[in-house]
Amino acid sequence: MKKSKLAGKLSRNHHMYLYGKNSILERLKANPQSIRKIFLQDNFKDAEIERAVKSVKIPVSRVSENELLRIKRADRLQGIVAEADKFQYTPFEKLLHLPENERPTFIFLDSLNDPHNLGTIMRTAACFGGFAIVIPEHGSCEVNETVLHVSSGAENYVPVSLETNLTRALMEAKKAGYWAAGTVVEGGEDLNKVSLPFPLCLVLGSEGTGIRCGLQKHLDLKITLPMRGAQLSFNVAMACAIFCHEIAKQRGA
Repeated sequence: MKKSKLAGKLSRNHHMYLYGKNSILERLKANPQSIRKIFLQDNFKDAEIERAVKSVKIPVSRVSENELLRIKRADRLQGIVAEADKFQYTPFEKLLHLPENERPTFIFLDSLNDPHNLGTIMRTAACFGGFAIVIPEHGSCEVNETVLHVSSGAENYVPVSLETNLTRALMEAKKAGYWAAGTVVEGGEDLNKVSLPFPLCLVLGSEGTGIRCGLQKHLDLKITLPMRGAQLSFNVAMACAIFCHEIAKQRGA
């Protein structure tokens, strides 16, 4: 008997596909129980991944290249796709009330719509460590399959919270003792000269409109990234990496 369209839709809504070697290897290391099944192209060879799959006893199917593309149509599958549980967001309240020595630096992303930028920011945050990301439920990119692929496994190491109201979340963080610093194109304090307060919420706006007024009025500090070369601009992911480097440096001092 064939499944109804609704049943198929409900089934798909309860899982997502990871693809690419790095994304799947990191998930196998950090959270193998979230993987339901792995599909390998018939000529796939990677000793480390194959050992990891065997060690956690996940079902594996060998398929042709065309079959793999039918499972997940995307560039750079690298011969491997994994059916996994849906991405789990971390409740903001849980992160906000961690012990003082475990408090993360929050990265608030206002109106970020490019999944490649979100994936890159997650990867940056994971590499530096000690960061958590907060995104709005509406008017922003969610953590989807493209984001997970670009993040190359970062979702296993950096928590992401999904909040209905980003302004309210920022206000809650300030009540809990956090400072709020926002990035502005010009007119803010020089990143190279400012002494950052901690614990800290870093607010990044969209490339087109910047940080919305509702968030801006709750900032304690506005910071500008000086550019002494060509007057072009960094995209939000590039800017985030530079700010995260400075935050990690000052936080560790």
